[in-house]
Amino acid sequence: MEDLGKISQLVIDIAGYQLVFNLKAMLMTWVVILLLLLFGWACASRRAMVPTRFQVLGELLVSKLYELTEDAMGKTLARTYAPMICALFMFLLLCNWIGIIPHLEEPTKDLNTPLSLGLMGFAIAHYVGIKTKGFKAYIKEYFQPMFFMMPLNLIGELAKVVSISFRLFGNIMGGSIIILVVSYLTYDILFPPFLNAFFGFFVGAIQAFVFTMLTIVYIATQAK
Repeated sequence: MEDLGKISQLVIDIAGYQLVFNLKAMLMTWVVILLLLLFGWACASRRAMVPTRFQVLGELLVSKLYELTEDAMGKTLARTYAPMICALFMFLLLCNWIGIIPHLEEPTKDLNTPLSLGLMGFAIAHYVGIKTKGFKAYIKEYFQPMFFMMPLNLIGELAKVVSISFRLFGNIMGGSIIILVVSYLTYDILFPPFLNAFFGFFVGAIQAFVFTMLTIVYIATQAK
């Protein structure tokens, strides 16, 4: 329980401003990236007509996520953004699952990780909106149905980033706290393994899928 809320930080002072870095979250993020690169190499290094297990898994993930993206965005946008959607889902999935391994933690337990991904989706969605509609038509939508609705429409767009980010952060952090508290109360005897499986595999996969689908929907909505 003494580890609850403890964060390994690096604080750098620059011109009177403090930059604070969560060292463990950064380390775990790089571990996830390296594992994904290793997975990609394993899928592509021995491609054959009779596929290996890694090739089957990689092709299944990419094809299904591409189909979802194409259904929501259309063929033109899917060709551009489906690779990003595939990478986002696999990154989030592994980020949420890596905490199952002892002594490793989910990078998504740090709010900066889901928030940065939410901001990325927000920026891409509005870039697509401006590119497909034109800047004038894009800005005009904020004044619909009446001009005085603009502040509410703007707040609604910003709320999407908060909603998608805090949903992921809250579920992953909440699951970690529950596992930690129950482990302390039961001395790691009975419930923690089942909780680890539930929050790690099931909730982690669901939250990665929900975050990815919401990102797809946001981009598709702005493109219409």
